Amino acid sequence: MAAAIALTVILALLAVFQLALALGSPLGRFAWGGAHRVLPTGLRIGSLVSIVVYTVIAVLALDRVDVIDVVPDAVSAVGMWIVFGYFVLGIVMNAISRSKPERYTMTPVVAVLAVLSLLVALS
Repeated sequence: MAAAIALTVILALLAVFQLALALGSPLGRFAWGGAHRVLPTGLRIGSLVSIVVYTVIAVLALDRVDVIDVVPDAVSAVGMWIVFGYFVLGIVMNAISRSKPERYTMTPVVAVLAVLSLLVALS
C-alpha cells in the first residue's frame, strides 16, 4: 500500500506542476521537450490532459491495493502493468529530451514512478 500512496503523492505534485504550466507559469523548460518557457495553447491543453491521466493512474493504483474499490480487480491489475510500461517509456522519452532541465529533473522522477508502479502491479 505504501507504494501506491507514494505514487499518488508524486502524481498529485506533478498535477500541480502541470496545472501551473497550463496557467502560463514560465516552467516550460522542464516539460514537453523544454522548447517553450511558457507553453503555447496546444501544450497547455496537453498539460490539462496530463492531470486527467495522472488521476486515472492514481485511481488504478489505489484500487489495486484495495484503498478504494471503483474498478474491477482485473482492470486495475492489467491497468497497472500498462502504467508501468507507460512510465518506462517516459524514462526513455525524458532521457532523450533536448532540454537539460527536463532530462535532469523528470527522468529520475519518472524512474521513481516506474519502480513504484511496478511494486503496485506486483502486489
